[in-house]
Amino acid sequence: MPLAVLLLAITQAAVAGNVDPAAEARAFRDYFFKKFPNVKADDFANGPYALNEDMRRQWEEKEQFPPYEFSLEAGKEMFAKPFANGKHYADCFPDQGIGIRQNYPQFDAASGKVVTLELALNECRTANGEKAISYTGEDMAALTAYMAFTSRGKPFDVKLPDDARAREAYENGKRYFYTRRGQLNFSCATCHVQNPGERLRAEVLAPALGILNAMPIYRSDWGGMGTISRRFITCNSQVRSVPLEPQSEEYRDLEYFLSYVSNGLPISGPGSRP
Repeated sequence: MPLAVLLLAITQAAVAGNVDPAAEARAFRDYFFKKFPNVKADDFANGPYALNEDMRRQWEEKEQFPPYEFSLEAGKEMFAKPFANGKHYADCFPDQGIGIRQNYPQFDAASGKVVTLELALNECRTANGEKAISYTGEDMAALTAYMAFTSRGKPFDVKLPDDARAREAYENGKRYFYTRRGQLNFSCATCHVQNPGERLRAEVLAPALGILNAMPIYRSDWGGMGTISRRFITCNSQVRSVPLEPQSEEYRDLEYFLSYVSNGLPISGPGSRP
């Protein structure tokens, strides 16, 4: 099923000029289910390992001593360490921050913006008198790794409220995903909708469906952990496009779109990739 068919299905999901994100998400998922009929729905949360048998065997062996384990332990310690004022990260989140990864990103009606888990963690820090940490650094990767681990197996449950601003954020994220950019004139969809399972140099391209479920990830070519922010920036650089600032509105809206269309697939992070 070519990209044009998916775009047609998404276009047809809009009724009387009004966006129907739920219908679009169904069309998005159906596209990948038909493209890869032998892949179980939940397995899309495992990215390229769902599509390549050799890579899957290597990954399953590596999971016995996962390379992200050091980051996971560091994140657990950081999450439990109190701020200077005596409060904790747990005080900023429902259920003390345990098992909630699947609910992010969220649309915040008060601010009118999409709040990702990374953004929420830094907002928690600054609200408690601490300095924000880098969105692309190891500390943020460690914190989100721990929070993802506490949600493993829980299905993505990202809400899109009946709010025109939330719909606009979703639309902006979708637009960014399908827009070509950079010297290579690639969009996100070029790799992750048209060509998942194919090789780009040594890398097997992951399907867009479930692409954020394993985040944050350890990547061998990074030699360490990376957040969603780092991955978006890297993708822009790879197509010879100027990356945006971490947690810019465009990136947050892109994360909102990709997470929403992957609703129902389980959290599998933290993960690892070649």
